[in-house]
Amino acid sequence: MACLDRCRCCADNRRQSSILYSILKSEEQKSETQEQEQEQQQHQHQHQQQQPLERAQRQGQGQGCSCGSQRRVALKSPQVACKAASAVLVKTLRFVKNVPCFQELPLDEQLVLVRSCWAPLLVLGLAQDRVHFETVETSEPSMLQRILTTRRRDPDDLELSSSPPALPEPLALTDPLQPPSAAQVQAIKGFLTKCWSLDISTKEYAYLKGTVLFNPDLPGLHCVQYIQGLQREAQQALNEHIRMLHRGHQARFAKLNVALSLLRSINANVIAELFFRPIIVLENRAGSR
Repeated sequence: MACLDRCRCCADNRRQSSILYSILKSEEQKSETQEQEQEQQQHQHQHQQQQPLERAQRQGQGQGCSCGSQRRVALKSPQVACKAASAVLVKTLRFVKNVPCFQELPLDEQLVLVRSCWAPLLVLGLAQDRVHFETVETSEPSMLQRILTTRRRDPDDLELSSSPPALPEPLALTDPLQPPSAAQVQAIKGFLTKCWSLDISTKEYAYLKGTVLFNPDLPGLHCVQYIQGLQREAQQALNEHIRMLHRGHQARFAKLNVALSLLRSINANVIAELFFRPIIVLENRAGSR
């Protein structure tokens, strides 16, 4: 380039019209044109490649993915799993009924607590009894199935008598049939796996159930301070029990509380649909014969 610059400086005006200069200039312009065309082609090619990706991303953001974790699932062996869940439910209600502090509460307070905590208590019972279940993908129900599997709500069913606390209204399953998603079921299985990995003892399960049962944050409660004290006592008893039996008890206490946080994220309607909808469907079919 330096030599070429010196030549240009020393050359007269006719130099620019020389054949060599014309050839060099023509080649330079041609090279520049080719480079510009290549850059334009590369830019167009990249733009064409990005368009489907951007379109897919916009569709994914706007509509969500209908596959994977959003697919609907049902129990693979409903007779076995539902029977096991029903047995755990009976044990759970018996546990609640036999808690002395619970019996001392007014009946309307008992009702509020049971209606709120039956599902997490049931899942804790599934973990304690090591109940395993498998699911399979299922199709969306038709409108006829929604109608046939919907029951009317009876206000009289909400009353608590002196017998063991009746199941709260969510188990009546009055809402249209909506099978749980794979992600919702995976949340349940994730909690069960977490409990099994911690090898929770019988006493620890009892204290965890007490923490879940006596929830002072529920709307409709009147004995809030009393229930809050019961929950605090359950947590203190759990902490004391862990301190006596486990080294690094604070770490274990924290892990158990993490498990409780996972439990709170599980929807009660998902539990009802998964384990008790099949029973109601079978009853409806038997009654229609």
